[in-house]
Amino acid sequence: MMNRDTFETKLFGVLRWVVLAGLALATLFPFYYMILLSIRPIEDLLQNPGKLWVSFPEWTTSTYEDVLKSTDSDGQGMLSLLGNSAIVSLGTMLLTLVISIPGAYAISRLRFFGHKQIHFLFLAVYLFPAVLLAVPLFVLFTKLGLRDSLVGLMIVYIAQTLPVSIYRLRNYLVTIPAAIEEAAMIDGCSRRQIITRVTIPLAAPAIVATALYVFMIAWNEFLFALLFLVEDRSKWTVSLGLAQLSNGVEVSKTILMAGSVVPTVPIVILFYAAQRFLTEGLTSGAEKA
Repeated sequence: MMNRDTFETKLFGVLRWVVLAGLALATLFPFYYMILLSIRPIEDLLQNPGKLWVSFPEWTTSTYEDVLKSTDSDGQGMLSLLGNSAIVSLGTMLLTLVISIPGAYAISRLRFFGHKQIHFLFLAVYLFPAVLLAVPLFVLFTKLGLRDSLVGLMIVYIAQTLPVSIYRLRNYLVTIPAAIEEAAMIDGCSRRQIITRVTIPLAAPAIVATALYVFMIAWNEFLFALLFLVEDRSKWTVSLGLAQLSNGVEVSKTILMAGSVVPTVPIVILFYAAQRFLTEGLTSGAEKA
């Protein structure tokens, strides 16, 4: 006869997989249906909108061709918008890391008045809603000649993501024992060599996670992109292009879904690449320590 502990262990083991399967289904099904709509011809969709499976011969790539083609070729021009977003997001990510890594290191390692409280002040910028900063930034960047510029938009994104990046990295750096850096200093390493050879390899998981966070913020941001770039479509980011697709009366739902899939793919690829690197970075940092 099965005792109570064995019964509960088996029951909760089964329930765990049922819950995980339910959560996975609830999470993945919207993405599956979005992809399904993007590869269905509009005529087939109108005839049978509830169809949940399409055989390979019924697939169509015309929606993606329409989305990626330039506006001069009667397309939606999403390919050029992806390029603009990539430039802004990668630039924001790299420059934010260049500034936040030494900033977080200084707060976590150097001793100065208020060093234990200053990292909380970096988060004070998030007490102010983005809408409140929009008008002053619009006026300032207009006077500086950066309003219709990807560089100006990048500066705004860096200002947005830098405080939380320093906060996140600082919280990770304080967990790295200072004795490791002291040992490197005894071996003759300078402060710069300690940061590049010891601290950064050990903090690789946090750096990659922060980089992914910054990239996603810059990739998906809409308000400031609309504020600064709306007058020049050639400089639009992908979020503006997607908003135009969703508001277009003449745009079919299949094209809208294809336009939604295209900017999602780079994020998914980057996320899974970063997930692998998180484990590798943690292991290599431990070995180098």
